[in-house]
Parts: sequence; structure tokens; C-alpha cells
Amino acid sequence: MKTLFKPLFLLFLTISSMKSFSQKMVEYYEPVKNDSIRIGKLDSDFLKYIEKGYTLAKPEDGKNISGVIVFLEDSGFENKNTSAKQIYSQANKAGFAVLSVSTEIPLDFFFSDSSIIDAHKTIKNAFEKNYLPNKNVFLIGVGLSGHRTLKYVEYIKKNQPKFSLNISGLIICDAPLDWVRQYNEGKRDRRINFEEGAVWEGTFSNYVLENNLNGTPKSNLESYLDFSTYSYSDETDRHIQYFQEFPIRAYIEIAIEYWLEKKRKTTIDNNAPDMVGLIAQMKLAENENAELKIIYPQDSKTEKKNTAATWISVDKDELMEWIKKQSE
Repeated sequence: MKTLFKPLFLLFLTISSMKSFSQKMVEYYEPVKNDSIRIGKLDSDFLKYIEKGYTLAKPEDGKNISGVIVFLEDSGFENKNTSAKQIYSQANKAGFAVLSVSTEIPLDFFFSDSSIIDAHKTIKNAFEKNYLPNKNVFLIGVGLSGHRTLKYVEYIKKNQPKFSLNISGLIICDAPLDWVRQYNEGKRDRRINFEEGAVWEGTFSNYVLENNLNGTPKSNLESYLDFSTYSYSDETDRHIQYFQEFPIRAYIEIAIEYWLEKKRKTTIDNNAPDMVGLIAQMKLAENENAELKIIYPQDSKTEKKNTAATWISVDKDELMEWIKKQSE
């Protein structure tokens, strides 16, 4: 009897734990399309489509939600909620739900409006099905998802759909925004051929940029400027108008020595110039609630340096205090 009791007790604990977890977590993903997209010239240069849908983390009681934090993370490379789950505890404690949304395109650059529309429909569905309040909504983007975040906001401001998020603030962490600079970084990484990962990333990004923007920055600069939500090369700062009304934070990590030694990168071969440039233009547009947050080496929490590492080092408790200050 004792032998049987222990497994049954453990099974009861497991079921109870799953039940408790499911009360806070909601997932909805559509079946994956049996297809792939080309990301390079080689026969093997394909990425399979990924699940389209969302993951939602709600406060424990699921009631009295005071706001929603939205991440545009993909369900493949970013594992549905890699960045989002790092702020679940702080957000839920403050009464905020956290929503991670994925399109079906792996490493989606939001080249087409159809991807943005897909993301918007998923957000609308998540808000309506889960009775999320459309107030105190904050968008957070880490790395490529930071680019997606600003492309999404720009699309919504331009098109004014019937359902539109009441955005209270934007948080962009170590994101590539200037695709002229990014293209040139990738071109240099391929030329110097120093570090395998940098060469692959440069080859991949330059291929998809050339194919979706109809050329290179040299042959079709206007296309790159239209696609970039911020660019040092854009003398008109055409995109700033879509973001200037929002409180905004941009995060960078100072890791010049790391990039130099590990990948032979220069001070412009990373996303920091884009973050600084974005905030500079916001301030020039008289946005007094635009802030650059710098993570110095002594505050870093990881030895490896990349966009994910920058987000890991962000003080989530302090960030949630900032979010609460911007809320109603």
C-alpha cells in the first residue's frame, strides 16, 4: 500500500502543479505550414515555417489586470517567449499580463505588410479571447523583435485599424534599426571572414535584405531608408513622427573590447549606434520622455555579448517601476 501511495501522491502533485500553471499560462498556436523560405543561395539555405500564435502569462488570479506587455517574439528562434519570460515575475506581481506573439515567418523582418497584419490579428484575438484590458499597453522588443515592434507601431499609426492598442510606452533593447548600417556591417563581416557566426549572420541578413529591398544601399538607398525605422543616413528622419508621442527607452550594453577581440568588430558594427541615434532624434523631436539606458561592463550578467545578453542584464525590477510610472 505504501509503495502504491508514493507514486499516486507524486502524480497528484504533478497534476495540481499543471493545473496551477495552466491557470496563469495560455497558449494558442496554429499548425505549422509544411513549407520553408529561402535565406541564401545554397541548396541548404532554407528555414522551415514556424507556429503562428501567442503565449500569454497572466497574474495568478487572472483578474484585475492593470496592463499588458507585448513582445513580438517568434515561436522558433526565440522559443515563443525567451525574452518575455524573464519579466513574468515582475510584471505579474505588478498586475500586468505578458503576451508573446509570433507570425509564421522564422526570423521575421516584417518585410511585408502581411506579416504585420498577421501579428495584429493575433494580438486582437488574444486581447478579445482573454478579456485583456486595452490600457497601459507597453511594447518590448529585444534584438530583431525591437525592429518588429517599431515597424508594427508605424503600421498601426499609418493605417488606423478599428482595433488599435492604447500604447503607453515602448522599450527597445539592443535592436538593429538602421538597415543601411546593418547591411554594411554584414558586408564587412563577410569580407574579413574572421568569425564564423558573424559571417553566417552577415551572409543571411544581406541576402534577405537584397532580395526584399531590391538591391543594396548603394543601388537602392531609398528602399533601405523606407524600411529602417531609424537611419543615420536618413536626412529627413521620416519615421520618427510615428514614435515621438510615446515614452520610450532604448537599452545598450557597452562591450567594445569584447566585440573587438571576439569578432574584430568596430564601434559601429553593433546595434548601439541605432539605439543612441533613435533616442537622439526623439529628443530633437522634443520627446522629453525618451531615455537611453546604458549597461556598463561591471553591471553585465553574462560573459557572452549579444542582444539576448543585453536583455538578461536589464534590471527588470527597475524597468517595471518605470512602466508603472507611465501607466494610468
